[in-house]
Amino acid sequence: MNKTEEKFYYSSPIGIFEFKTYENKLVSLKPTEKIDLSSKENELSQKIKTQLDEYFSNKRKNFDIPILLKGTPFQKNVWQELRKIPHGNTSNYQEIANKINNKNAQRAVGNACNKNPILIIIPCHRVIPKSAKLGGFAYNDKIKKFLLKLEGNVF
Repeated sequence: MNKTEEKFYYSSPIGIFEFKTYENKLVSLKPTEKIDLSSKENELSQKIKTQLDEYFSNKRKNFDIPILLKGTPFQKNVWQELRKIPHGNTSNYQEIANKINNKNAQRAVGNACNKNPILIIIPCHRVIPKSAKLGGFAYNDKIKKFLLKLEGNVF
């Protein structure tokens, strides 16, 4: 079992993503502009890239990649709830707050979405404001719009 954090890179239709693994689990997936070509592929990195390829070509709706969440108990609770939002659907901050039994936590839910370490696989892009507008995104609104459109949501 691998006990060190490793970095890998994935080229997507919306740019380069860096992902990190630890103990054979995915711990982060985020856009990046820098690439370190020294990383050596392994079975998990290949599985992640294959599933992302399938997602971006509309052949995959759910991921079965082992993940390790690093965050507060509240953040982990929100992130687990985000994983339940079906492909092609959206939710809002209030609905997520209600589902985690904390009806007044809409802002905290928004903050947890903003801190999501594993984009796409933990689909924070599927959370929109109650107004049904696009809303903000920690990295780039174009990425959020692209992902929602890819999944069949039009904004």
